[in-house]
Amino acid sequence: MPDLVVVGAGPIGLAVAWRAAQRGLAVTVHDPGPDDSGAWYAAAGILAPVSEETIGEQELTSLLVDSAAIWPTFAAELESATGQDIGYRTEGTLVVALTADDQTRVGRLRNYQTTVGLSAHAQTAAELRHHEPSLTPRLRGGAYVAGDRQVDPRRLMIALRAACRSAGVITVRTRVADLADLPTARVVVAAGCGSAGLTGLPLRPVKGQVLRLRSADRREPCFRHVIRGYANGSQVYLVPRLNGEVVIGATMEERVDNLVTAGAVLELVRAATDLMPELSEYEVAQACVRHRPATPDSAPVLGPMPGRPGVLVATGHHQNGILLTPLTADLVVRALTERAPLKRFATFGPNRFDAPVPQAASEVTHG
Repeated sequence: MPDLVVVGAGPIGLAVAWRAAQRGLAVTVHDPGPDDSGAWYAAAGILAPVSEETIGEQELTSLLVDSAAIWPTFAAELESATGQDIGYRTEGTLVVALTADDQTRVGRLRNYQTTVGLSAHAQTAAELRHHEPSLTPRLRGGAYVAGDRQVDPRRLMIALRAACRSAGVITVRTRVADLADLPTARVVVAAGCGSAGLTGLPLRPVKGQVLRLRSADRREPCFRHVIRGYANGSQVYLVPRLNGEVVIGATMEERVDNLVTAGAVLELVRAATDLMPELSEYEVAQACVRHRPATPDSAPVLGPMPGRPGVLVATGHHQNGILLTPLTADLVVRALTERAPLKRFATFGPNRFDAPVPQAASEVTHG
């Protein structure tokens, strides 16, 4: 019998399993697959702890900043343990604007970043184009956030699977319909949108459409920094990969379908090429849809389930699943191996919602 069962084999679930196995626990992970079905498959992997959506959310910002701070150590340890390159890069982010209104939004973001101790420097259009000459000359200005990082989530998953195998974690390709059926007293639910059906928590899927472009010669893209842009009111991010790909995203839709829509593709391509015209010559390599697990207050759910002894949840990370992976794993494993209650579980715990009622097993989808 395992000491711990983790439900969900995305980055959060696997990081929890790896860290728990390192602490001497016998761990089994349950996930029905397929391997690329989770939200991580479409994620850009931007490790930026402050966005426009988090302005004023002090507790969430603190959580994001703390997780960003431990990412360098986590990345180095994971790469050392597995010999896998996870695409961890440190060039930082350029936040850019095309109009005066966009520039105001950038200024508001930069001011908030500064108040939480991040290095965010105002940049003129000329300074931005010095960093990245392929940016449009129509820029109004922006900011350089030197401390932002990025990781390739698809490479990250390869490494986490390898780390779990090496640590003795067992993976079972089954769907969990009821937590009571699991052969252990301790369970971590990290099943993304599927966590709702197992716990009754108010999680909902938020659809995201993401594009991947590829340079014609398969060399590195025409830029090195992550670009987070405001183009005539639209937000877009551009993430360069060493294999020649550029990730462009992402829509935010209250929908549950898996359709790639012409309108979303048009919106993403228009915003991206407004900021970096050269991308119009790139090949469209992939259009992808996945669903982020979101909560009513857009913050993750971390901690023990009320009335369910031995069950912890680590889900609802919405847009921040990759960024919050190392800190979530550390918090959960501390809760499993230490007696002292964790302050952050009081802030982000499931008891901040009404008493959950599990859904029918047919509604459960792991992620």
